[in-house]
Amino acid sequence: MALLAVSEALERILAVARVMGAETVKLSEALGRITATDIKAKHNQPPFQASAMDGYAVMHDDIATLPSSLKLIGVAAAGHGFKGALKHGQAVRILTGAPLLKGADTVVIQENVTAVGNQITVNEITTRGRNIRALGLDFAKGTVLVRAGTKLGARDIGLLASGDHAMIRVRMKPRVAILTTGDELALPGAKRRADQINSSNSFALAAFAKACGAEVIDLGIINDDLTAITEAINRASKSDVLITTGGASVGDHDFVQEALRRAGVKIDFWKIAMRPGKPFMFGTKGKLRVLGLPGNPVAAMVCVQLFLKPMLETMLGIAASPTPTMARLGADIGANDQRQDYLRAILSVSEDGARIATPAPKQDSSMQRVMQTATCLIVRDAFAMPAKIGSLVPILLFPDGV
Repeated sequence: MALLAVSEALERILAVARVMGAETVKLSEALGRITATDIKAKHNQPPFQASAMDGYAVMHDDIATLPSSLKLIGVAAAGHGFKGALKHGQAVRILTGAPLLKGADTVVIQENVTAVGNQITVNEITTRGRNIRALGLDFAKGTVLVRAGTKLGARDIGLLASGDHAMIRVRMKPRVAILTTGDELALPGAKRRADQINSSNSFALAAFAKACGAEVIDLGIINDDLTAITEAINRASKSDVLITTGGASVGDHDFVQEALRRAGVKIDFWKIAMRPGKPFMFGTKGKLRVLGLPGNPVAAMVCVQLFLKPMLETMLGIAASPTPTMARLGADIGANDQRQDYLRAILSVSEDGARIATPAPKQDSSMQRVMQTATCLIVRDAFAMPAKIGSLVPILLFPDGV
């Protein structure tokens, strides 16, 4: 049976991904959430003409001839505007951020003024309208501050607060259930047998899903038992995505595929022409989407980079991830076989500013240390010819938080 191409596998997965509904959250709780709609300013910012400097509000006609002496009639501070209006021959002490009072059209900075009692003398030329922030200088009422599909960062939060938004409409987080199988696995920190290893996939996959905007449900480690695995799969029925890791092959203790069928999951495809990650499978049950990952940690992480991330982006209404970018090879690589290969590599910058991707000398899919130190994946097409150092190759960068 021919192996499914990576591109076709992704196309099938995204074809059944649906955009999540929206919910309203407090602005203080919106960091990292994805906006469900365009968000517009509710008012002008600033909402009035304001002083941009500490100084004196004056009528420019009064300072056309220097030195000019003016009578000081009051003070305007931020949050405490001057209530009256300015007349010729008068000035008001004004501080940064204070509303410009009626009649004033210029602010003279304090360094250019000599003040004695209730009299000031302007000593330096100031152009008309200087040191005043115009109404709506930053943004006008109705301006789109943040577009739909934006992952909100600290700067976005500040802007939305300035635009008078206390509550924000965001996409609901996809619920991703993670099921780990294998008699050989034990939790970190727990007592384990001599023939067991620490379970790392569930932690890495949960972190990856959270970094991509999902809410994670950990179904725990399930022994290699068909009934137990089936029951665990059924517990994920209210989730949006189920990730299984381990047991995806056809060994004597690989029960996941059969358990998925027993639980009513329709398997769309199994086995992809990729390395690492060949035994990846995908299925559906109602609104539940199931990604069956290999047990090898690196293979699992490559699979979620290629398939889970774009699926979650689609569900969250985020624009599609950019296509692979290019870099120069930092070492020779040999010819490839019939599977698309994803080589762990470290990205650096040459003296001439070019990006250099140097593949790790060992690419075994169990080597998490190599995966952790890698900063990109070199993408090798099926049947690619040998490539020499300096050749251009496509690379995939890891998402933020991964």
